[in-house]
Amino acid sequence: MIWENSLYLWLLALIPAAVVLLWWRSYQARARQEKYFSPELFESLRKGFWPLGNRLKNIFMLAGFFFLTVALAGPKIGTEVREIKRQGIDMLVALDLSASMNAEDVRPSRLEKAKFEINRLIERLQGDRVGLVVFTGEAYIQSPMTLDYSALRLFLDIAETEQMPSSATDFKSAMETALDAFQALEDNDSDAARVLLIISDGEDHGQSYDEALNELIEENILVYTLGVGTNEGTTIPLYEEGTDRLIGYKRDNNGQVVTTKLQSQTLRNIANAADGEYYSIERGNEGIDAFLARMDELEKGEFASQEYADYKNQYQWMGVLALLSIVSSVMIPSYSTGKA
Repeated sequence: MIWENSLYLWLLALIPAAVVLLWWRSYQARARQEKYFSPELFESLRKGFWPLGNRLKNIFMLAGFFFLTVALAGPKIGTEVREIKRQGIDMLVALDLSASMNAEDVRPSRLEKAKFEINRLIERLQGDRVGLVVFTGEAYIQSPMTLDYSALRLFLDIAETEQMPSSATDFKSAMETALDAFQALEDNDSDAARVLLIISDGEDHGQSYDEALNELIEENILVYTLGVGTNEGTTIPLYEEGTDRLIGYKRDNNGQVVTTKLQSQTLRNIANAADGEYYSIERGNEGIDAFLARMDELEKGEFASQEYADYKNQYQWMGVLALLSIVSSVMIPSYSTGKA
């Protein structure tokens, strides 16, 4: 048994206090009776009085208060199985964690802006299964496909460029990992549209992704891309670990400061080839909101119903007992209807 509002149980402490108060009042009444009335006179004055009925009224009233308090506390006993049907699409978000995502041409940085937009996306989801892939030269499932959006946010929050073994970008690895994730779904024959959203600045230093992209297309997986960064480009700042103190800028093997800019054409090519669309975070009318509007048009599928056990509310029975007790207290007479 658990309680939904256990604080109400403190009111039960009033019951012993009420019992003591009733006893004290009865004791005082008897003392006054013995002081001012003879036994014969007192009995004639309260002819027809039913002492047991009076005690029963008090007992039922206290019982009513007890059951009402328990009902307010919300007892939950045993379990009940609930079923929730979910309808939506299957979506994987592939987030670029290459070093260039630390560039600050988009404030506070490309990566933080991308994470902010993903959180906005999560807030708008209703019944869609979503997973998170992080990638650079390699790709990993940061969060498996889930309906638990709170867990997804936790996995998103800890995604950082430092967690990846490579600082370069390879779209091929992201696509292959995403394909494996979609194929691993238990209800892979669902009618739900399957969508891969790649969020990146578009810089690709890996192998050709054409074959991996074609495999996604063959599996009817729609690929959308979201560009983060500006066409003007900027440098990549380096900060002292664990602090906000700037210690320099990323340099190449020749010691030259690296400049990075949005490679929108690469992202456009990927989206166009896979029957998707390219969006840009910098252009408000083509950002995450436009992507979400497009998702609303896609076919929804019904996922395997979720079943879970929960404690079953029992406050109704306590409320009924409280009502019966209070009504009984009111209905019980204090005087006998028979002749004395």
